Amino acid sequence: MDIHAIVAPVIQDREALDEFADALTDRAPLIERDVARLMKHPGDRELIADLFRAIHNIKGDASLCKFELGVAIAHPIETMMSRFRDGEIPFSDLLAEIVLLAVDRLELATDALLNGKSLENLHLLALVQGLQGLAEVDADEVDVQCADLIEAVTGFPSVIGEISSRAPRVATPRSDQKNATADLHFFRSLAQQLESRSPLFKGRTMRILRLALETNKAGGNLVDPVQLEAAVYLHDIGMMFLPEAIWLKVGKMTPEDKLVLRNHPAFAGELLQRISGWEAAAEMVLQHHEMPDGGGYPNELKGPKISAGAKILAIVDAFEAVMFKHIHRGKNRSVLRAIAEINACDNQFAPEWIAPFNAVIRKTIES
Repeated sequence: MDIHAIVAPVIQDREALDEFADALTDRAPLIERDVARLMKHPGDRELIADLFRAIHNIKGDASLCKFELGVAIAHPIETMMSRFRDGEIPFSDLLAEIVLLAVDRLELATDALLNGKSLENLHLLALVQGLQGLAEVDADEVDVQCADLIEAVTGFPSVIGEISSRAPRVATPRSDQKNATADLHFFRSLAQQLESRSPLFKGRTMRILRLALETNKAGGNLVDPVQLEAAVYLHDIGMMFLPEAIWLKVGKMTPEDKLVLRNHPAFAGELLQRISGWEAAAEMVLQHHEMPDGGGYPNELKGPKISAGAKILAIVDAFEAVMFKHIHRGKNRSVLRAIAEINACDNQFAPEWIAPFNAVIRKTIES
């Protein structure tokens, strides 16, 4: 194995890698679907053949475009699937998680490479070396090695409890924050209207609020919790002014869809700006899709210009979005996927708030 090709891959053929990325984006949801089905029906030979073929095609595509990292990740998975197909090893929950984690890391790595972003936080060398070891272990060691590899790559254990959707304890508005309590009740009612648009949104607002308030607390309460609460309630309310076919879309968004979606922070932020006393919350809402490297929207702000509340909101909102995207895998699995993805995207989120967020998640795991 060429270690340099794993930790610092280079683009041999830009056009071919773009095509590989597009094909991988199309195949990944199908792989997730087949993995979920195979966990329920491990003896289904057709499903086994479909999943093996999908991984084999990824390896073949990577080989054709001289993307050694893709081959290095796909090849040991293909070997494990071959052993499962031949009855040598079982298709356990942990093995399923490894397959999904590997495909997810390959997606993130490909996207990062194409966009000139760092791959350091993806822990690709540990992943590839672990996958190669897994491909050869005895059947009775598979689950133990899978659990060790998941923790080595993600930094979290393979089994994670559900994030509570019960209403958290919130701060009492100060005496100088006139009408704040009544406003918050109104804002919460709007958030509940948004939740009602999809059964999969149930409990979403309270999960985000809990994580936002606890992350703020873990980071030293640098953000006014009352303003943060308002921002949580209204940060996505602008979605309701957009076509539901776009913001409730499950599949891949078109470039046109993404452009339309970029309007939602301004709708909500400007609404809050027109209500006296909520200027800080309005700023958080308007900025919650900005990124430290300036690659966000709507104003391409860089780290120091983004408010702390917006940085917190960006992390917890993205965490919930990944869980929503992968909820069909089960709540525990989608939580692990979301945590892993948040920690892998080093440029998308403020590093000073990742550690407090992780501390909150670890506390949740241990409680």
